[in-house]
Amino acid sequence: MRSQRPDFAEFYREFRDDCLRAVLVSTRDPDKAEELVAEAFARACASWHTVGRHPAPAAWVVRTALNANISRWRRHRREVLMAEPDVIADRPAADGDAGTSIEPRIKAALWRLPVRQRQVVALRLLLDLDTARTAEVLGITPNTVKVHMAHALAALRHDLQPELEQESQS
Repeated sequence: MRSQRPDFAEFYREFRDDCLRAVLVSTRDPDKAEELVAEAFARACASWHTVGRHPAPAAWVVRTALNANISRWRRHRREVLMAEPDVIADRPAADGDAGTSIEPRIKAALWRLPVRQRQVVALRLLLDLDTARTAEVLGITPNTVKVHMAHALAALRHDLQPELEQESQS
């Protein structure tokens, strides 16, 4: 049975970078993505007897990281709203690379997508999950995954098409 299920260290080595890229696409903040993925992997390690049997443990890690991000955002939002209503402001995205190999122009185009579209793209393309598994991880229907993916790809084509045309003419 052990040979069919990787141990946690092996799982971590194999999927850490993929999970980090998937979370980074969603959060746009390399430091935050590192922290969220580390926390999610710590939770996976603590529950490895259960997580290791999950059909897609890497998706479990990404979903856990994204949920932690949402919880932090909600907690921060409540704290800021209670302290001073005028303090809420968007923080610019960090420029760090955090070990990702995504080209800067593609990363910028991804970051212009709405959050749910970025999540779908990250899970489908970076973690190579199928539509059904992506829907399960995000808690949405497979058709919604398809719609988000179609909209995301159309937006990415629109954003990147002028650059691609320039490159092909050169």
